[in-house]
Amino acid sequence: MPRTILDIHVIQTVPPSNINRDDTGSPKTAMYGGRRRARVSSQSWKRATRDAFDHLLDTDELGVRTKRVVELLSEAITDQVPELVDRSVKLAEAVLTAAGIKISQPRKKEALQESGYLLFLSNRQIASLAELAIEAAVAAGEDGKLDIAKADVRARADEAHSVDVSLFGRMVADATDLNVDAAAQVAHALSVHAVSNEYDYFTAVDDHKKRDDEEDAGAGMIGTVEFNSSTLYRYATLDVDRLRDNLGDDEATRRAAEAFVRAFVTSMPTGKQNTFANRTLPDVVLVVARESQSINLVGAFEEAIPDDAEGGRIVQAATRLAAHARELHEGFDETPVAAWVFGAGDRKVAPLAEIAERTTLGPTVEALGQLVSARLAERA
Repeated sequence: MPRTILDIHVIQTVPPSNINRDDTGSPKTAMYGGRRRARVSSQSWKRATRDAFDHLLDTDELGVRTKRVVELLSEAITDQVPELVDRSVKLAEAVLTAAGIKISQPRKKEALQESGYLLFLSNRQIASLAELAIEAAVAAGEDGKLDIAKADVRARADEAHSVDVSLFGRMVADATDLNVDAAAQVAHALSVHAVSNEYDYFTAVDDHKKRDDEEDAGAGMIGTVEFNSSTLYRYATLDVDRLRDNLGDDEATRRAAEAFVRAFVTSMPTGKQNTFANRTLPDVVLVVARESQSINLVGAFEEAIPDDAEGGRIVQAATRLAAHARELHEGFDETPVAAWVFGAGDRKVAPLAEIAERTTLGPTVEALGQLVSARLAERA
């Protein structure tokens, strides 16, 4: 049975900004094609995509990633049965221990125990584990010994996966059978041209000091912020069949695919956003449905686009992207199932309209959703 894969290619210009910093506070960069490029890590844009799900999906379709899982589970127990408030923490600890998840006391002695790593659970899994704890508490009575079977806990933690867990995966170091293989992959965004970081020297005035006639007018704070500006190539791919296996439902898979494409396209990491107001939308987006394998088109930009590129960097990037895609398709006998392109203005979209149907964001999301539903129905 043919696979269904969605590739998302985005060309997006970002003005002076520092949306993804390294450990020194500098904008992340990478060498590619022998030139220094601006870079935004995949983790950064995954987080922005996940945050966007809050406005696209219902809460019961999402999950929570936290080390404070004892607190989270105890609150779920109390929400369901308020009378168990005094026992909720012990019940939560018992459930997690039965699952084989190690918990320990954090540095703050007054805090509840935590897992040693971020644990990703769907909201439905949290509610189900709380129900299991309540059932054990009722069966044991007020002073009886809790009897929580490991198999029962593992089963409840491995069903009803949320959209975000199904898309981005889950690794549980203490219980590897609870791992979930990610259905989506996100590349590090790279600038299509060479970059050099710059520095913004700033001063902050002490308002109260300024009103004092006996004080000097000097700044209360002086510093620098490093930044760059770039036209980025962003790429993500979604294995629809893996997503269906994780979610276990065709309709949920369609909704998840639509939400992922919309969220990835329109989201933006929030680093230093108040300082630079760098929020932009993509210049042009190409979405390709395939049945063979994912294909990252970053090779179009192995040679950095020069500063004086004819028509500007965005048009040049779109032209190169279309040419590279066409060459790969011809050279490797690759025939996409479908392709859509949309963006800001004819000059930017026209080069890619030669290999894809020109449309807008809404109809693209609707069309790919229909495609996903149809192909999943064929799989059944």
